[in-house]
Amino acid sequence: MVQIIEMIIDRVSPKLYITLGIFLPLITVNCAILGVSLFMEIRQYSFVQSLTYGLGSGLGWWLAIMLLAAIRRRVEKAPVPAGLKGPGITVITIGFMAMAFIGFGGMLPVQ
Repeated sequence: MVQIIEMIIDRVSPKLYITLGIFLPLITVNCAILGVSLFMEIRQYSFVQSLTYGLGSGLGWWLAIMLLAAIRRRVEKAPVPAGLKGPGITVITIGFMAMAFIGFGGMLPVQ
């Protein structure tokens, strides 16, 4: 929801968007952190499980962001059709990345 509101503010009031600056993306990050914390609380993880899950989530998020940044950099130099430039090719790229990460699901046996 925060991302959608951010895009709407950018289109409707660029001055407000510039004024808010880095705070809109920070709200998104805070929502993700709160979601992970609540997930661990609902599952009643122990301290060690929470620490492991938190570190794994952070590393996974970092990996996804770094891969997306690297792919976007390469796509900027690639011949992309005009209708897909910008957000279009980014959404397609994220979709392919999601399918790749889903492919890793089930690699470890469930205990």
